[in-house]
Amino acid sequence: MSEIATAHPRILTVLPESVAAKDLVAYLERQGFDVLWVREGQNAYEILDSEAVDALIYPLRQPRIDGLRLQEVARSRNASICAIAIATPEEIELGIEAMRQGAYDFQLLPLNLAKIGAVLERGLSYQQLVGEVSDLQRRLDERYRFGGIARRSSSWQRIYRQVEQVSQSRASVLIRGETGTGKGEIAKAIHQQSRRRAEAFVEVNCGALPEGVVESELFGHEKGAFTGATTARKGRFELADGGTLFLDEVGDIPLPTQVKLLRVIQDGRFERVGATQTRGIDVRFITATHRDLDSMVESGAYRADLFYRLNVVTIEVPPLRECREDIPLLVDEFVRQFAADNDKAITGINSRALDVLIEYEWPGNVRELKNCIEGMVVMRSRDGHLEVDDIPRYINRRERSFSGVGFRVGMSMKAMEKIAIQETLKAVGNDRRRAAEILEIGLSTLYRKELEYELR
Repeated sequence: MSEIATAHPRILTVLPESVAAKDLVAYLERQGFDVLWVREGQNAYEILDSEAVDALIYPLRQPRIDGLRLQEVARSRNASICAIAIATPEEIELGIEAMRQGAYDFQLLPLNLAKIGAVLERGLSYQQLVGEVSDLQRRLDERYRFGGIARRSSSWQRIYRQVEQVSQSRASVLIRGETGTGKGEIAKAIHQQSRRRAEAFVEVNCGALPEGVVESELFGHEKGAFTGATTARKGRFELADGGTLFLDEVGDIPLPTQVKLLRVIQDGRFERVGATQTRGIDVRFITATHRDLDSMVESGAYRADLFYRLNVVTIEVPPLRECREDIPLLVDEFVRQFAADNDKAITGINSRALDVLIEYEWPGNVRELKNCIEGMVVMRSRDGHLEVDDIPRYINRRERSFSGVGFRVGMSMKAMEKIAIQETLKAVGNDRRRAAEILEIGLSTLYRKELEYELR
């Protein structure tokens, strides 16, 4: 037997007392299985209700045993159970029906013990594979819940709730936010939690496509449709059929293509470039943009009817500078990820360096932070925690920050205090709680000083 048998799978054998039944049980035990032998159906039901069972061996027709009903109950407890029906030569059609209803195999009397052992090995191997796939699916769910990182800010808690609400619907979703804020991760999370999770998730960055190839990429083309089209090619719509199509930077789609995109969203029908045949698709649309589509509609740069179709549900993603409480979580995850990827014994980041990262504005948002941490990990030559000196110079301005803020010899302490408060508030985007922490004063003191120095 394979390693499956050494894991002691539990086999429920439901057979009346007989020499053949005793021989089967003895054989299974020699093969290393944990065998539960009951003589009638009622005892089998009690075991199925109270214990986990990996395989079931049962007769199709015996007094006090309803074989097909027993199999149905067993599969309701364990959908991938390896069920083997025992049939007489006159019950072949019933054996086939058992397989239609989920049995892994049926065996004819008299029993061939070696054949039953081989069937169990195959069936339990399949069951193990099903378990591994389920575990992989679970880990994928975790991975695609926004990169596997739990964000604590109230804005992201709202986004979590919106994703859960919209995932099971067919509604088009428009994700709006600055570049690098995680719009693509949100789109993947919606797909991963939807009924289409087993189908394709197809992503296309409309802003990265030259205007002349946008339609070919989206709709596909026929052979000879244009110079260089030597073969027919499916577009992203066809590749996403049954699944989800994520159009990133949808605000960059040219006006002529917007008309065709609107038709696909409305009717689910389109033609490849150079074709006359109309094709139908079933696609869930998720789009994203960093542009102000409302202003583009007003100026005529974007079709209003398309905008309304895309904007059924809107998810607004805040920039990282508005979610500074998420930065420690993100930094911790990225440090662990890149330390493992680069075989580095780096265990975290010290508080002073973390303060610098929290104070920075991050115009490139999470993407910029991730790239920053990767560079810090790769370039660090020592083990232990990342430090201020590891931070790129364009970010690490703390040591130089007071050189240009107006301090000079002869200034009063009050004047210097005013400048320190003013510049600290500016550096943290007027996050007063964070400013008070950096200045090592109470929040109420900070409010009082702002009033005193007329900074509000």
